[in-house]
Amino acid sequence: METNKLNSSPVFSSIAYIVIGVISLITFIPFVVLIAGSFSAESTVLKEGFWFWPRDFSLDAYAFIFRYPAEVLSAYRVSIMITVIGTAIGLLFSTMAAYVLYRKEVKYRNALAFFLFFTTLFNGGLAPFYILVTKYLELKNTMGVLILLPMFNVMFVLILRSFIRGSIPEPLIESAKIDGAGEYRIFFQMVLPLSKPALASIGLFTALAYWNDWWTAMMFVDKDQLIPLQYMLYKMLSSVNMSSQMAQYAGAVDQPKETFKLAMTVIATGPILLVFPFVQKYFVKGVTIGAVKG
Repeated sequence: METNKLNSSPVFSSIAYIVIGVISLITFIPFVVLIAGSFSAESTVLKEGFWFWPRDFSLDAYAFIFRYPAEVLSAYRVSIMITVIGTAIGLLFSTMAAYVLYRKEVKYRNALAFFLFFTTLFNGGLAPFYILVTKYLELKNTMGVLILLPMFNVMFVLILRSFIRGSIPEPLIESAKIDGAGEYRIFFQMVLPLSKPALASIGLFTALAYWNDWWTAMMFVDKDQLIPLQYMLYKMLSSVNMSSQMAQYAGAVDQPKETFKLAMTVIATGPILLVFPFVQKYFVKGVTIGAVKG
């Protein structure tokens, strides 16, 4: 009762809004500086630093990134494809695994859960992993290697299991079985719809992992048409650093190095910022899984 009075107090609400507003402003300011710096001239940034609006407006950084627009669009296409497909498949298999670990009638579910968790503590090393992927699975230079390798995260499976255990009562599953529903129907028509908050939060983290993944492409992709956006920007950054060093020896100073990093960040994070508002209403509930019991 006292908690409800506190929440309904106008003073408490005003203080809460002010605190949240200040925190939001503090977190929003770096994005403003980031965008403004990406549209500034390199020489001005080096001399005067960053500011809240562009200084000596320049598009040199973006012109450098889009000097080969076909390659950038191809990298965008690959990143979007592997993010959408990988997130969908990863959520499906992760939820299936979590549902199996949740069902008490699965005989060795605790041993299976321990086996999955054990893989997060120990691994075989990079060399055996590379040999397995390239020689035995023959996934090098294929779209499958970009989708399959980051697809499964054991911690996400354990989080989904905890959510299913706390949100879907066992009697509900038993009543569905009495009514004649099979396992697949229970899973697709009951478990998945009731797990939307967890799927939204885990899906966002999975999509971020796919979108930001450049290591997999660096290790297993040599074909230009399979290079995702992050790896392409990584190669561009290496090229910019090298050309900047050569330009310094030649006497030139206005090379898009620092502004290129900012423009690269804007281009890489833009699509994720557009997707987040659509999952925000589920994300807040999903990230509090396990925070409250009962």
